[in-house]
Amino acid sequence: MFFGHYEHSLDDKGRLLLPRKIKEELKENSPLYVLKGFEGCLSVYREVEFLKLTAECEKISFNKKNARDYLRTVLSSVIELPIDKVNRIQLPKDVLSRFHITKNVTIIGVGDHFEIWDSQAYNKYEEEVSSRFESIAESLGKEDE
Repeated sequence: MFFGHYEHSLDDKGRLLLPRKIKEELKENSPLYVLKGFEGCLSVYREVEFLKLTAECEKISFNKKNARDYLRTVLSSVIELPIDKVNRIQLPKDVLSRFHITKNVTIIGVGDHFEIWDSQAYNKYEEEVSSRFESIAESLGKEDE
């Protein structure tokens, strides 16, 4: 399970050194799958979780416009990235530009995947959400209650 919060910087070639805790969770050097996340981040999945995600996508009916829009957006954004010998991934410049990710990034673990955020965007997001944390938590109670 991915968790935690890490501040990192991209080098001039767009390479990101993976945090040690993230790398330990990966265990093997299989590729990572990077795709459009929510609220402007990049979502990064191990192969096993990515296959689960694509299996869920196959269950979505392409006959509905929202489904088509979602599937097109998400699946067209997927890139497969190898991890190099020194535990880095190289994010393509067009991806960095499209997601407004600059040199300073925040990496957060969110269970079955981790996210890469532009640090300024994440700080703004975190500030907005932290003011509602208790009410968000309360709204996530069991549906039977």
